[in-house]
Amino acid sequence: MKTADEWQDYEIISTGGGMKLERWKDVVLLRPDPQVIWKGGNLFEREGIHAVYNRSEKGGGSWEIRKSFPPEWTVSYKDLTFKVKPMGFKHTGLFPEQAVNWDAMRALIKKAKSQNREVKVLNLFAYTGGASVACAKEGALVTHVDAAKGMVERAGENARLSGVDSGIRYIIDDCMKFVAREIRRGNKYDGIIMDPPSYGRGPGGETWKIEECLFDFVQSCACLLSEKPLFFLINSYTTGLQPAVLKNILTITLKNFAGKIEAYEVGIPTEEGIALPCGASGLFTGD
Repeated sequence: MKTADEWQDYEIISTGGGMKLERWKDVVLLRPDPQVIWKGGNLFEREGIHAVYNRSEKGGGSWEIRKSFPPEWTVSYKDLTFKVKPMGFKHTGLFPEQAVNWDAMRALIKKAKSQNREVKVLNLFAYTGGASVACAKEGALVTHVDAAKGMVERAGENARLSGVDSGIRYIIDDCMKFVAREIRRGNKYDGIIMDPPSYGRGPGGETWKIEECLFDFVQSCACLLSEKPLFFLINSYTTGLQPAVLKNILTITLKNFAGKIEAYEVGIPTEEGIALPCGASGLFTGD
């Protein structure tokens, strides 16, 4: 497991009973986490909690406000700054564990830029742009694609907060349709990032199921890689999808490119002395 252990504005305080207690700068939230299947103290009784996300038996849930706090605020990771806001379905607009991947991609981009190489990165299912901002901050030209207008707008806000005023092209579109058009146009990228959902529907009613669609989609995306790509990163939060599955997909689809492939869990250390698993990543890095 690779752990995001360099945060100052974020930490997991405690876990147990299907919940995680976390600090986002000065705001403490209690949210459900499907990985927390162990028991612990009653986190609901902890002092200092600003808001709790309570699940509904009918599906979804809602936030219970216990102490006043701003409707939105910012957190920083190194030289990056992001807006945080409790949203529907327990989200806050940021996945802190991805900091380990931001650092890895920035290092690859920095090395390429030191060799006077222009770096073009494609970020698919790009959400609020954590990876887009990280890559652009290091000097890459990023194409940020997501079907949700609100998330793309938030990505733009995060870029500006991080001092990234240029270098990111924002596209509101279905990722599969966009990739198909890019293939026809003959465009190429030195790095590709994707964070596909477990399940989703496109604007035309198209159905996405990660188990059925991921391999073919990665294979299509491989057609967009430059002759000597820097990286190809797949992130997954689908329960039961092992890191080795991502490694196998990358090994098969990128067999014509020289490089190495690794797969790992990503996680965050907690004050209890454990690391909370938060997802899986598969990363190809070119020679």
